[in-house]
Amino acid sequence: QVQVVESGGGLVQAGGSLRLSCAASGRTFSASTMGWFRQAPGKERECVAVISWSRGSTYYLDSVKGRFTISGDNAKNTVYLQMNSLKPEDTAVYYCGYGSIWWRRREYADEYDYWGQGTQVTVSS
Repeated sequence: QVQVVESGGGLVQAGGSLRLSCAASGRTFSASTMGWFRQAPGKERECVAVISWSRGSTYYLDSVKGRFTISGDNAKNTVYLQMNSLKPEDTAVYYCGYGSIWWRRREYADEYDYWGQGTQVTVSS
């Protein structure tokens, strides 16, 4: 089993910044992919950013490009999401997913094997 734990959410004013952290532990495996998803009330979970160390690739949702940055430490199975210039529409519960993912399927939540409990991000206007 793999345990995934997120941290770093909170309340921030529009234009502010937050940094989310996610760590995977336990029976972690190589060729892993880690992604950040978010889910707002009444909406489906959407993929925000993904990193694949084996491919050396990252992916971003169009609406967060230029504002959010995903990074991490493969050896520590840790990933971060630096969120700048936050907007009220970024308000959601943010989840970290972990798995061995076909890159072309990176945006699909069902492809990820393990999830954290989520962390709330609230952006006030």
